[in-house]
Amino acid sequence: MEIKASDVKALRDATGAGMMECKKALTEANGDPAEAEKILKEKGLAAVAKRADRATSEGRIFVRQNGNKLAIAELTCETDFVAKNTDFIAVGEAVLDAIFEKGYTKIEKELEDKVLELATKIRENMALRRLEVIEVPENSAADFYVHSDFKTAAIVVVDGSSNAEVKTFAKDCCLHLAAFTPSYVTQKDVPQSYIDEQKEIFAAQMAQDEKMASKPENVKEGILQGKVNKHLAEICFVDQAFVKDDKVSVQKKLEEISKNVGSNLSFGKIVLYVLGK
Repeated sequence: MEIKASDVKALRDATGAGMMECKKALTEANGDPAEAEKILKEKGLAAVAKRADRATSEGRIFVRQNGNKLAIAELTCETDFVAKNTDFIAVGEAVLDAIFEKGYTKIEKELEDKVLELATKIRENMALRRLEVIEVPENSAADFYVHSDFKTAAIVVVDGSSNAEVKTFAKDCCLHLAAFTPSYVTQKDVPQSYIDEQKEIFAAQMAQDEKMASKPENVKEGILQGKVNKHLAEICFVDQAFVKDDKVSVQKKLEEISKNVGSNLSFGKIVLYVLGK
């Protein structure tokens, strides 16, 4: 049967598939557009299934604030080209829309289906890798930051005051997190197994240093602990030198802001997303 160009174009507009694929699907469906769309979808699903084991190392992080609620989501794909695609970005925004409209706090089937629909359309492996929803308590300040490449994003909540200076500090902390990507918030969050491993590494390095051989054991232990403490300060958010004032730590800056606003401030929820990590 004859397949009209207008029918091919209509199917292409509806599915995003190539012109030749649309024509073949219409031919296979005897001109029935609904059946042709089903055929294209099935082929798309098959293509996605074949690519399911392919790495999704590219993508984009989406963040939005609506009233006292913030949502962050990581949407991954195979290629940077797709990550910059307007349809891919639209799906990420649609995920955030659904989160706020439906009150989702974890990955639900509806959200996965939105991603799958686009994946079948462009036949590239994609995944909604993770999401988080944060509710900002009363008398707290919060802000977020998304880096220009959309591969790093942070949310910081500071409890104790909603003062404008505190909100600015929360924003600066987001910038700090994106710039230094600390592994932990405080030293209490660091697993003991990790600390023990670092001690072994530093001890092995010291054992190879001839100058260390003559030092008393208590001195060696002090030096070893000093190295561990220095390393922990480098990987823990509150102990790092503050991005806007490297003469003080993030914790000291928090205490300084507390005095300025006359409130006992503390860090609430802290979220850092780095694409693929």
